[in-house]
Amino acid sequence: MTLDQAAELLRQALLLALVIAAPVLLVGLVVGVVASLVQALTQVQEQTLTLVPKLLAMVLAAILLLPWIGERIMEYASAMFGGGVLP
Repeated sequence: MTLDQAAELLRQALLLALVIAAPVLLVGLVVGVVASLVQALTQVQEQTLTLVPKLLAMVLAAILLLPWIGERIMEYASAMFGGGVLP
């Protein structure tokens, strides 16, 4: 394996991590913005009011997206064990 091939595999792994994490992070972002907006409107400044819903939404999103995440990881793993050629 050459240095270029190793760099390409590393780039693909980082890109896969970004693609897998993006939906869960976007759910956390949306829930955090909505919770912050509710806090600003009601003038209740309690940190747990943003943390708990955001955490629950992100865990729920991760559970719901688990089949999709598993499929992406299995595609990457089979490509790596099959010769390093990614789809």
